[in-house]
Amino acid sequence: MSNNELLEIEPMYLQFPFELKKQMSCSLYLTNKTDNNVAFKVKTTNRNNYCVRPNYGLILPKSTCKVIVTMQAQKEAPSDMQSIEKFMIQSVLASPGVTAKEVTREMFSKESGHVVEETKLRVTYVCSTTTNITSSPRTRRGFIFQCFC
Repeated sequence: MSNNELLEIEPMYLQFPFELKKQMSCSLYLTNKTDNNVAFKVKTTNRNNYCVRPNYGLILPKSTCKVIVTMQAQKEAPSDMQSIEKFMIQSVLASPGVTAKEVTREMFSKESGHVVEETKLRVTYVCSTTTNITSSPRTRRGFIFQCFC
């Protein structure tokens, strides 16, 4: 659970089952804890490796938005099954009349005086039980493990 004032974010890390040459997805839930509209934006350190839908939007008061993050198929396993990639969720209070189509990049600009909450999420991988990855001596066929970065 997050300690933000605007959004509750679940989970606080993105966990992907890892299989070579297979696209994988996980869900992220953003809950507006306020009595106001909250705009959000999802950023990543590697836009080519992930698809985020929706990657920005508006959450009505006391409502939840489900965000699907899809990791593109990987040709090789990362070293020791660790990821250096991260995501950041930015959130701001939005005016009562704003619609999702009116959420702009400018709303998340601190230089413009907006108060922007930022939450960083790390990426974790879980080996599939059918994947045999030999990049680490700790890895064996059928052994499920989790690496936190």
